[in-house]
Amino acid sequence: MKAEGVTIRVRGQVQGVGFRPFIWQLAREFGLRGRVWNDPEGVGIEVAGPGTDAFIAAISARAPGLSRIDAVEVAAFAGALPEGFEIAESRGKGAQTRVTPDAATCPDCAAEIRGAGRRGGYAFTNCTHCGPRFTILRGLPYDRAQTTMAAFPMCADCLSEYRDPADRRFHAQPVACPACGPRLWLEVGGQERPGDPVAQAALRLKAGEVLAVKGLGGFHLACDAANATAVARLRDRKHRPSKPLALMGRAADLARVAVLGDADLALLHDPAAPVVLVPSRGVLPDGVAPGMATLGVMLPYTPLHHLLCDAFGGPLVMTSGNLSGEPQVVGNDEARKKLGGFADAFLCHDRDIARRLDDSVERATPPMVLRRARGRVPGTLPLPPGFGGAGQVLALGGQMKGAICLVKNGQALLGHHLGDLDDALCAEEFGKAVADYTALFDHRAEVVAVDAHPGYRATQAGRAMGLPLVEVFHHHAHLASCLAENGWPLEGGPVAGIVLDGTGLGPDGTIWGGEVLLGDYLGFERHAALRPAPLPGGDRAARDPWRNALMRLDQAGLTDWADELFGGRPLDTVRQAAARGINAPQSSSAGRLFDAFAAVLGLCADAQTYEGEAAMRLEAMAGGAGQGLPFAVSGGLIDPAPLWAEVRRAIRRGEPRGLLAWRFHAGLAAAFAGVARDLVLRGAARAVVLSGGCFQNPLLHDLTVQALGDVPVLTHRVTPANDGGLALGQAVIAAARGLRGAERN
Repeated sequence: MKAEGVTIRVRGQVQGVGFRPFIWQLAREFGLRGRVWNDPEGVGIEVAGPGTDAFIAAISARAPGLSRIDAVEVAAFAGALPEGFEIAESRGKGAQTRVTPDAATCPDCAAEIRGAGRRGGYAFTNCTHCGPRFTILRGLPYDRAQTTMAAFPMCADCLSEYRDPADRRFHAQPVACPACGPRLWLEVGGQERPGDPVAQAALRLKAGEVLAVKGLGGFHLACDAANATAVARLRDRKHRPSKPLALMGRAADLARVAVLGDADLALLHDPAAPVVLVPSRGVLPDGVAPGMATLGVMLPYTPLHHLLCDAFGGPLVMTSGNLSGEPQVVGNDEARKKLGGFADAFLCHDRDIARRLDDSVERATPPMVLRRARGRVPGTLPLPPGFGGAGQVLALGGQMKGAICLVKNGQALLGHHLGDLDDALCAEEFGKAVADYTALFDHRAEVVAVDAHPGYRATQAGRAMGLPLVEVFHHHAHLASCLAENGWPLEGGPVAGIVLDGTGLGPDGTIWGGEVLLGDYLGFERHAALRPAPLPGGDRAARDPWRNALMRLDQAGLTDWADELFGGRPLDTVRQAAARGINAPQSSSAGRLFDAFAAVLGLCADAQTYEGEAAMRLEAMAGGAGQGLPFAVSGGLIDPAPLWAEVRRAIRRGEPRGLLAWRFHAGLAAAFAGVARDLVLRGAARAVVLSGGCFQNPLLHDLTVQALGDVPVLTHRVTPANDGGLALGQAVIAAARGLRGAERN
């Protein structure tokens, strides 16, 4: 029957979130007839009836919690419609719509696995409101045949739920039960053990064993967080002497070991279920997070994790299951091979993981994302005003904290954390991710954007693609990534960017890392920078903080104090190499200044066992409040030389080292904020941007914001300030250049 109605196109994150049954129920509520379907562009609806206007308004107002609507487009329709309202088969192939990230177990499913029904105790329970999405997806549209659940034909009961629009499992692609779905088992020495695998796993954890647990995006290594011997055993086996270990537990378990504010609890309960950094109560063994004042904690986010945490009854260490520096293990055979030397037993299942995803790591206060991964990808960001008409761009990020970014249809898709590409297997994962995202999202890059450093593996990969290439300087990409996240318009005017990080190549051929830039998407100039110092030994300077301290103290005329503090090390050899410029590049790195200051206070002087250890310990040590340490600011240089003499005097008069650590942060913040604030006040810039990995230090972040006063400040909240956000900046810079070139033509 033909009817005068409308066609509605809903774009955004609208597949795999229960959107079609939501539309079906909404149409019944308003007495409408028509149909709804999935296709590569999102969700399509054809509908007619007197309540159409109210129906359209309710689509956005009452959309499912996991959905993200970008647009609701309405046009006239005069075709044939059914008498009632139906959910039609998916149409077409390809990908214009967004894919839903994996979502933590919803309250209904959590209650169901603890009940007496047929899914009681079932580790793979899910519905349209929760469960695996991106980690099981092989292609679009998002249908069961395109996921790793295709190997598990539904039983009659599950199929009935799947086909019932009134059921919360209607078209939930991973729907399963013990009769037809994935199974769980515990194995020791390659042999499956009979009995309840969760109960056995909990007993082994209570006995101090280390377990490999197959989760959503890969394996974890788990042990009793309150058992110092078990924690030490895990560290010894994994050769991870001091990097903090993430924890998992029920909310009540976590509250006993960490201070959880309202914002922390809200973030922990977010469907993304990230690891959240929170203040420690200091009741767990020091080995969990040596030298840290915070803990990384997360709630159980799959039914398996809920059941395991219930059976164990306390916080568990839950750290990535991988060899040092390598990607997280995802396959059962791979786990047996690589984790066999770490784990006493394996808690495995037979649902394949389509792509490995580490846990996301975030803070609630101030809001920031340190690692963007499971639960956050493949979420997209809208391009800022002025970027309409931007072509398809592929940006490949940097060498550390690899991530890629795709621009298409007015959206930027920043991919998941891939690790450090100096590791061969992480570089291999990088190549897989480029192919995976390109195919999954039907992306046809017109240009590829890369870091200007010729030695980066991502840069080399981009050059080999045969596409038009845009080279972006490292710190310009940091600035642009923060602008893009905040929706700064293409014609929004220049900003003052305080960019503080480890190292990145600058246009002058030196290594930057402590800059005040004046610029926008299309260009920049370096307005001020930390006074450069040599990095003796090149990359070794990033591992051995005493080397940076030696250079900075010598620079300040305090050679005698350097000899006193660091005697017994090859000081003369290092000094001679630096003086001759032998493997000692000049650098303005703020990260290396943090290392130098930490070494002077006796933190990690000889070596860091993981990236950022010295700076993290310095931030954890900081306490009290006082006058910031002095920096000299003149002629575009921010010189730390004056602070060293003050520190020497303060130590001799017995000033607490925690106070000195706080004063260092305050002095650095004030020096850079003063330069940037002046650019805004005299009209050269319209706002200040804070970017670079150093701004993941919450103390530095807050002190800098305070020092900037009432000028507009843009910060990272949903993308990483560190190199994990570089690809977003590269992508929008390339897009901006393309648009400007099109204007000229």
